[in-house]
Amino acid sequence: PLAGDTVGVAALPAPLTAIVRVESADGSVAEAVLTPDRPRFLVPSAPNPFAVVRDYVRLGLRHIATGPDHLLFVFGLVLLSATWRRVLATVTAFTVGHSVTLALSVLGFVSLPARPIELAIALSVLVVAIEVMEDERGEPRETPRRPWLLAGSFGLLHGLGFAAVLQDAGLPPTALPLALFAFNVGIELGQVAFVLLVLVAGRALGWLAGRLPAWSRRLPGYLMGTLAAYWCFERAAACLGH
Repeated sequence: PLAGDTVGVAALPAPLTAIVRVESADGSVAEAVLTPDRPRFLVPSAPNPFAVVRDYVRLGLRHIATGPDHLLFVFGLVLLSATWRRVLATVTAFTVGHSVTLALSVLGFVSLPARPIELAIALSVLVVAIEVMEDERGEPRETPRRPWLLAGSFGLLHGLGFAAVLQDAGLPPTALPLALFAFNVGIELGQVAFVLLVLVAGRALGWLAGRLPAWSRRLPGYLMGTLAAYWCFERAAACLGH
């Protein structure tokens, strides 16, 4: 019997994760996701149905918090959405888009290599950065009026990136739908928290915007574009094997 014992992985390097699955003679199963900051698992005396939910919500939160390309994409979408209604519609469209391809990929209906997907995600950030800069210039464009179309379309792409991370982390064979749902919930919680942070920061610093020169309003777009272009070159080189 292992109940009450600790199972772990020594020196688990970031950003790797490990799945621990303990199956008892009576058929009961206990599972946990180990991460570099939580490399040990205390085997419970009875299976905990909420352990998978807890672990995969944490995994989703961890991924979105350490995924600057996804966060920068969402940041650009918020900049393009001038009203709260547009922000809500845009974030919802992004959520629906990446949830669809995340599920399709994890369940085996869609399979694409990870490196080209990462390159395409960097390109999506670059496209949003260009839209942000054009919007600040006052160019008449359709995207700022309907940012949810851009968010939903590129959300399909970002979902493939989320799926690659989840598949690399590993999935419990006995609770795959539950783990998939929990991982997606973790991503959404992190995404909503980030959007709220951006909106609160924008409201708090609103008084400063009127005192800065006009060119400063284009800085977010230029910074986004510069970083996205760097990612594009870096990931293109990785695709070519350099």
